[in-house]
Amino acid sequence: MRRFEGDELLIATHNLGKLAEFEALLGPLGITCRSNRDFDLPEPDETEATFVGNARIKARAAVDATGLPALADDSGIMIDGLDGAPGVHTADWAETGNGRDFTMAMTRAWSELEVRDAAQPRTASFCATLLLLWPDGHEEVFEGRVRGRLVWPMRGETGHGYDPMFQPDGHDLTFAEMPTDQKNAISHRADALRKMSACFKAAK
Repeated sequence: MRRFEGDELLIATHNLGKLAEFEALLGPLGITCRSNRDFDLPEPDETEATFVGNARIKARAAVDATGLPALADDSGIMIDGLDGAPGVHTADWAETGNGRDFTMAMTRAWSELEVRDAAQPRTASFCATLLLLWPDGHEEVFEGRVRGRLVWPMRGETGHGYDPMFQPDGHDLTFAEMPTDQKNAISHRADALRKMSACFKAAK
């Protein structure tokens, strides 16, 4: 694993929530996090069939535009009874042409399971891939995952995306029923972040 020895890192996202997560992890290590918003960078088209492929597209676009090392992520839910769908198309299932409707996306997921008469329990994984890219082309990849089952009807008002239908293994609450700090401690992104933190801690 290459150690990150710089003091500035571009988080290749426009999402302020994701930026805050990385700032909380890296700020105490003396690393300043910038975002795509700081450089008015457009969102690149995500054309790959894997999480790591799409994370690489985002990181590469950010590095090429700024010359800074960049960290990008791609994530989604993989439903066993749907052969891993929606996977990299997790957000696409929520697209309406006028924003995203995740209630629609969750309804579609459950309806397709019903059509297939998928066996119970209806299991799934939330997956996250973080890709750290240096300007010289070197990259480090960190993958996180949390297993669980899907529930219906949806439960909970917090969280986002498919959280109201996902109940992680070992818990009685869906992600959308959990306090934010509890969810963030066990999520797929938390798993990937824990693995990535060693890359930065080794540099200090």
